[in-house]
Amino acid sequence: MFKHLFSKSNRDFRIYWNERLASTKFAHELYCHLPIHGNRPIVFICIGTDRSTGDSLGPLVGSLLQKKSLPANFHIHGTLEDPIHAVNLEEKLLEIEKKYLNPFYIGIDACLGQSQSVGSIQIKEGPVRPGAGVQKQLPPVGDIHITGIVNVGGFMEFFVLQNTRLHLVMNLAECISEGIYKAGLLYEREQERPLELNG
Repeated sequence: MFKHLFSKSNRDFRIYWNERLASTKFAHELYCHLPIHGNRPIVFICIGTDRSTGDSLGPLVGSLLQKKSLPANFHIHGTLEDPIHAVNLEEKLLEIEKKYLNPFYIGIDACLGQSQSVGSIQIKEGPVRPGAGVQKQLPPVGDIHITGIVNVGGFMEFFVLQNTRLHLVMNLAECISEGIYKAGLLYEREQERPLELNG
């Protein structure tokens, strides 16, 4: 019932990390995509590496989420300590698939985009395609995905990722992780409602 206070949008969602109430607006949008009933495992797959500033968004989000109190069926994979990146992605996905029954996957990754989009966070239906910006063929990840646009794409992407400001990536990671935490609070509130009130 509570979920329906927020209508699900048919368009892709985008917000800038420094907008007023950015993490709260992000949380409401993410919550609208979550499967509320059936207690499905919600698995966040945070993709990237700490060896490249621009590509560290995913593991930064994963590490920040590990420090937060999340619902019991929110599961985090990919951190600064144990990153999921181009080299081990297929292996890690196979391991993750064996752990959960009927999971709902959320891929999280850094992205390059147009100059006016840098600093924005997106939620989109369907999987993220890791490595697409640097011409790598990797498995798609997620029933939905979250991306943070960390720099401008289109030319020398690998070099651009290496020279992205950590300040921006950290602000994006903090906004995303706080938004996921707030979405988790909404999720738990819905789970606590009597079944007859749901729907």
